[in-house]
Amino acid sequence: MVAAVAALGGAAFAYVFWFAGGNGEPTTELTTPELGVTPTVLSGSGDSVSTIPSTETTTVGSASRVFVIDQTQSTARFEIDEVLNGSPKHVIGATDQVVGQFQVDDGDLSSIEFSEIIVNARTLTTDSERRDRAMRGPVILNSGSDEHELITYMITSVHGLTGEASNGSGVEFTITGDLTIKGITQPVTFDVSVAKVDDDTIEGSAVANITRDMFAIGIPSVPSVADVANEVLVALEFVAISS
Repeated sequence: MVAAVAALGGAAFAYVFWFAGGNGEPTTELTTPELGVTPTVLSGSGDSVSTIPSTETTTVGSASRVFVIDQTQSTARFEIDEVLNGSPKHVIGATDQVVGQFQVDDGDLSSIEFSEIIVNARTLTTDSERRDRAMRGPVILNSGSDEHELITYMITSVHGLTGEASNGSGVEFTITGDLTIKGITQPVTFDVSVAKVDDDTIEGSAVANITRDMFAIGIPSVPSVADVANEVLVALEFVAISS
């Protein structure tokens, strides 16, 4: 009897572990959300602006332009530490399924306007198919369900973004907004670094540290996993093209 119960329990666990997360295919293709979010831009003694040295000195004309994240050159990722089979492991998960856009006047960077940033969490992959299935399951991201397939970020304020843009130059600043994962929304601040490559291309990165506790991200009870850190690095490496 005990053996039968154990077998049934093992079978149920195997089902949840292997099938509850689905196959990782997105429900629908992501489309770029519309502009319409004008964040509060803060500057002054409490904010720092760090300008990356320019390789050119030509200032781009003052005109508001829209730049759209190019999926083929952009990646959303997370990084977390775990102990797997008794050995420490640094796990990186990534996807190119990220969309968003922004509008900015090269002569007045503080005029920036954003759309929502959206990442398809179901398409995140690591170096392990087993881990990927677990991530899509209800305990971790629950991205196998249509309700929690997407991670969204709505920017509400920008700190330290002032001045003008020129080809070959860059700027560092911070953005704060509402990050929603697994149906839970929390304020999160990203450190941002961007560079204007040419008139039609902007590239950059945004990095933040969150915790699993903030978004009720659990860890399945699996014998091979002894420990998983609470701290998670989340980042976006992007190239945006003028539309």
